[in-house]
Amino acid sequence: MKVHGLSELKQLQKQLQAQRQARAAQEAARQAAERERQTRKHLFANAVGPVQPLRSSGHRHLRPAPALPLPLQRERDEQAVMLEALSDEFDAETLLHTDEHLSFRRPGMGADVVRKLRAGVWSIQRQIDLHGLRRDEAREALGQFIRETHKAGLRCVRVVHGKGLGSPGRMPVLKGRVHSWLIQKTEVMAFVQARPVDGGAGALVVLLRPRRA
Repeated sequence: MKVHGLSELKQLQKQLQAQRQARAAQEAARQAAERERQTRKHLFANAVGPVQPLRSSGHRHLRPAPALPLPLQRERDEQAVMLEALSDEFDAETLLHTDEHLSFRRPGMGADVVRKLRAGVWSIQRQIDLHGLRRDEAREALGQFIRETHKAGLRCVRVVHGKGLGSPGRMPVLKGRVHSWLIQKTEVMAFVQARPVDGGAGALVVLLRPRRA
């Protein structure tokens, strides 16, 4: 590069000086950034203490596939159905208390429970009418009724089985079946023949076990 005259020489010197200053400023900024990085690194190392990097095994860790939801509700329903398999061969007569109305109470329960139940101390909260149902239909309906009312937290229900006036020989066939089925239900604590105002000989008043919280 040829320089013509003193003025051009001075101009060239100014340009070179400006370039040197710019490079010096860039270098100073780079060094400052490096010092800041090192400072942060030392602060982190002092905070966590000595560490050792883990060696990579080269294997990829895959997340296990989520387990399929268990059909818990279906299992509970199936168990409930099995519990409803009430036997028609169960002999309830040996467990009925021989009073004028053939009442029933679980072992360990006092006679006052039956007396209070017959006196209407517990108000009837729901009822089922088994009139007109075949034996299998009545058994299934009664089992479901007892299960659902107990689950709802009810304590006293009425089961209407009829007096059997329309049965062959005018014998209350369904009444005896209902006694047997109710005794087999663990939710049932006691039952008595209903008062005349509540159905008399054609119905039972049933006391259910308290539902566990």
